[in-house]
Amino acid sequence: MAKHLVLVAGNIGSGKTSLTERIGSRLGWRNAFESVSDNPYLPDFYQEMAKWSFHLQVFFLGHRAEQHLEMANDPRSAIIDRSIYEDAFIFARALHDMGNISERDFNTYQKIYQMVVRTLPAPSLLVFLYAPVDILIERIKQRGRSIETGISPDYLCRLELYYHEWLQSFDLCPVFTIKTNDLDFVHKPKHFELVVKRIQEKLTGKEEMVFTE
Repeated sequence: MAKHLVLVAGNIGSGKTSLTERIGSRLGWRNAFESVSDNPYLPDFYQEMAKWSFHLQVFFLGHRAEQHLEMANDPRSAIIDRSIYEDAFIFARALHDMGNISERDFNTYQKIYQMVVRTLPAPSLLVFLYAPVDILIERIKQRGRSIETGISPDYLCRLELYYHEWLQSFDLCPVFTIKTNDLDFVHKPKHFELVVKRIQEKLTGKEEMVFTE
């Protein structure tokens, strides 16, 4: 059986963790998630973003590089909730553009990032989950995480723009976009099985196009 490394990308509230959990369980793959509970910088970051943003992003850079390498080197297939590439092109960029990371620190971060990613094996597939900002806001409210109470529609719109720009030039592996406002893979088994089937097709290169009149 071929080894695959799949990354799940997408805006906050798009369903990354839910899909990563379910794919791992359904296909018997290893899965890995974002470091939140054991992140030593998050509490300070939410108190003083401008002071701790650079530290937080450097922590995430090391954490995700370690995670990526571990999952890539494991003989079993694996799926990862969020990618190291998003850290640089989406979240570090947002913190810089919003004035929370200085130009000097951002340039330093980018140099470290470029050095690190050169050592990483390419993923097999990037699954990008998309949903409109109004749906993301509703999902964020429903899950009620205290650290997400300050997330605004404007911030999510900014991230959406950055995702669009990033994916225009991302060429490390194929990209499979899933519109999660159209699919409910959490509550509808048929929808989930369709997602599994399409991901497997993308990984094996066996896709069928059906024309209907």
